[in-house]
Amino acid sequence: MFSNMLKEFKDFALRGNMIDMAVGIIIGVAFGKVVTSLVNNIIMPPIGFLLGRVDFSSLVITLHEKTADMPAVVISYGLFINTLIDFIIVAFAIFIVIKQVNRFNPIGRTPSETTTSCPYCCTDIPIKATRCRHCTSLI
Repeated sequence: MFSNMLKEFKDFALRGNMIDMAVGIIIGVAFGKVVTSLVNNIIMPPIGFLLGRVDFSSLVITLHEKTADMPAVVISYGLFINTLIDFIIVAFAIFIVIKQVNRFNPIGRTPSETTTSCPYCCTDIPIKATRCRHCTSLI
């Protein structure tokens, strides 16, 4: 029973799409580190300079003051604001990078970018086609 389950797991784990997904996740993590470095080291310094070195990390709401036996209980909404700003900038940076990659990669294009619909039979045909391959009508 255990050997059968082990064989099923091996078949599942060594499937081609599982390996592709694992490689994609590893590359995604590495790409995320590159984008985070881009945001923290290149994009955020000029933005911080333009905004007058604004740092929200010290903004908190104190729910309970610190006592001798218990630390202070605070809501650090400033850190949340910083994280939210970082997320928006990272998402925008990824959007720009992916947009540029897709511009040079015809494989990643959606069918609507490379095909059009035949006005006579409504099948998808390449944009550069002069005749429909399905109904042979001149386009």
